[in-house]
Formats: sequence, structure tokens, C-alpha cells
Amino acid sequence: MTTSDTFIQPDYTALEQAPVAPDPFPHVVVPHFIRSEDLGRLFAHRPHIVSGGSFPPESLQLSPLMQHLVEELEGPRLKAIVAEKFHLNLDHAPSMLTIRGRTREKDGRIHTDSLAKRVTILLYLNPSGAGEAWERQAGCLRLLRGPHDIEDYAKEVPPVDGTLLIFPNGPTTWHGHKQFVGQRYTIQLNYMTEDARARSELRRHKLSALVKKLPLPQLGQ
Repeated sequence: MTTSDTFIQPDYTALEQAPVAPDPFPHVVVPHFIRSEDLGRLFAHRPHIVSGGSFPPESLQLSPLMQHLVEELEGPRLKAIVAEKFHLNLDHAPSMLTIRGRTREKDGRIHTDSLAKRVTILLYLNPSGAGEAWERQAGCLRLLRGPHDIEDYAKEVPPVDGTLLIFPNGPTTWHGHKQFVGQRYTIQLNYMTEDARARSELRRHKLSALVKKLPLPQLGQ
């Protein structure tokens, strides 16, 4: 197995050149942050996830390719670019990464992220030609002007083809999507605050990784 078989280099240049859009809150969208020529390999190596919810990577069986991508995203280069682009000091910000593979009926409701999360980064790993859902706007993330109307959005981001979305979190960073049930792969990376609230969330994250990694009991035992 060659290095190229187990390594994907995201398009950092595209991220560096992407403008910060101000409406409805500062954000950056980078289509094909995972380059087109790498998408097929990455789609084939997504972990098998049959239930909803967020999974720490430690709780999943990741291929070398996926593991290296996770390590790359948690590395210093992405953090440095995000810090410069949004004028943030993230030198000591802890990171928390999770992977989703399925969206449930209850997911996607209008919300803001926990204030323990300073920055939210979403990398979408779904092929655009997999069906009609994205064309119907189901499952497409909307950046909203307020907390009450999913149709009152300034930007809609289809969750496809290695698209990257980044925004500093805050009390008015409302987002959500129209109801979608089915396969919807997302890597979410957050740069956290350094207070007690963030430490508590990071502890829950580590506990979740441990619990989800434990084998399920077999029926009849």
C-alpha cells in the first residue's frame, strides 16, 4: 500500500482564498475542500454507521485513509488558517471531532451550537449524485437569520462532495435543515473554549467514545 492510498491532502489553498461571507453571520464555504479526484476513494472508506448520533472517531473502525484524514483535520495547518481568517487566537483551544453517518427525523432542527464551541467546522462526505434528496433541499444546511423559520435563510449548503463550512459560534448563529432521514455523512470539528463548560463537554466526548466502543451484549446472554 502506497502513501497516496492512505493519505488525502485537503485543498488548503482554496480555503485560504475563500472569502468570509457576513450574512447572516460570518462564515466560509469551500466546495471540494476534498478534491474531486480524491472523493471516490474517500466515499469508499467511510466508516459503517447504521445509527444516528455523533461518534467520536475512537469509537469507530476507521480505515487508514479515514484515520489520516481525521488526524489531518485535527492538525495545526487547518487551525492556523481558521484563526487567521476569522481573527481568532486559537493557540490553546482544545479540539473535538465527531463523525455522523445517518440523520434521524429529529435531527436538523433550528439551533445554535453549545457556547463551549468557539468554532464549528463541517466537512460533508456525501456524493451529489446519490439521489434526489439534495436537489429537494432535504438535508441541506441553512444558515438562518433567526430561530423561528427554516425558510428565512441567507445561505444553503448542500452536504456533498467534500464541501467545507466554517463559522465562529455565537448566540445568533442559527442553523438547521429541512427534515431528512437516511445516510448523511459529516465530520464535525470544533475548537473549544478553555472554561469549565468546555472541559465538561470534552469529558462527555471521551466517555462517549469509550461507551460506544464497547461491544453490545448478545441477545439470550
